[in-house]
Amino acid sequence: MDLTYTDEEREFRARLRDWLGKTLPELPAKPSPDDWPGRRAYDAGWQRRLYDAGYAGLHWPVDAGGRGATPTQHLIFLEETERAGAPYVGANFVGLLHAGPTIAAEGTAAQRARWLPPVLRGDEVWCQGFSEPEAGSDLAALRTRAVRDGDDYVITGSKIWTSHAEVADWCELLVRTEPVSEAVPKHRGISWLAMPMDAPGVTVRPLRTLAGSAEFAQVFLDEVRVPVANRVGEENDGWRVTMVTLSFERGTAFVGEVVACRRTLGGLARAAKANGRWDDPVLRRRLGRLYGEFGALWRLTQWNVSEAQASGGVPGVGGSVFKLAYSHARQELYDAAAQVLGADSLALDGEWMLDRLSSLSYTIAAGTSQIQRNIVAERILGLPKGR
Repeated sequence: MDLTYTDEEREFRARLRDWLGKTLPELPAKPSPDDWPGRRAYDAGWQRRLYDAGYAGLHWPVDAGGRGATPTQHLIFLEETERAGAPYVGANFVGLLHAGPTIAAEGTAAQRARWLPPVLRGDEVWCQGFSEPEAGSDLAALRTRAVRDGDDYVITGSKIWTSHAEVADWCELLVRTEPVSEAVPKHRGISWLAMPMDAPGVTVRPLRTLAGSAEFAQVFLDEVRVPVANRVGEENDGWRVTMVTLSFERGTAFVGEVVACRRTLGGLARAAKANGRWDDPVLRRRLGRLYGEFGALWRLTQWNVSEAQASGGVPGVGGSVFKLAYSHARQELYDAAAQVLGADSLALDGEWMLDRLSSLSYTIAAGTSQIQRNIVAERILGLPKGR
């Protein structure tokens, strides 16, 4: 008997496993990586199946449209869906993992009622408009301006690395509503808006990555009008709201990927035993260390999810510890894959190479490793800020 789970949790796992076993064979074929409208439809279809079965927003608060599941049930869901090879959130990841939880935590009742149900059903896709050409790691240096004009903001500027912008309905957008001055530091004067992507003046230009995909875009904003009612939080209080968004992005958004990496590592061990490279003690030691590292990351994930649940649903700064460690562990995992698979891992159109190229972005995306080290040093260890 596994004493770490209650009878209710074991029953939950069994029901989920049964549902996955019946549902996954019914899914249509996955579209090609470059077919973004097709990928959106595929991801939306999966999300709708989750919604109809009662698994969408499993860990979200009930008053936000979620199921109010326990942290353990949430983790069981992530374990079982990943192990069964179920689709990931895909094009829905900003809405489900960033914008939705932020609106659930910071939005008004009217905003939660308007935006959260379509996210949970898979009806509407969100993208993230945070980074700018001259404001990446230094996010507070953003220059996109929003000028108040009656009941609207008039927005001018541009955003970059905007995930899934070409198929998104909404954008979680950071704008400057008060210019920087001696009286207004750059972290103030920022507001968090929900911008409709079909608004006049929005232009999306896809960006092709090193891996050949085009999930990112640069978005140009030319006097785009967004209702003041679409502001989440108070005017000029957007930096605080942004910290809530980033806590979700760094603290719980990568949870499913830890399970995936552990599965990948198991596959590497089996491949090494099959091709004879398992006889190399240095390689065995490397894979064993990665096994321990991902096991520790999973335990940290459990702690982060439990802490978020206990603190009203918002993860703490421990997410930066996780993000920092996970980014480097993922990169080393695919370095180890090259050692195990040899030339077979270098095919430019192969899954291993695409995953390896993707892993390179993890020390940059969602806050660079340098930024995470600063957060850990200053907010957790209490070290003085650098000058």
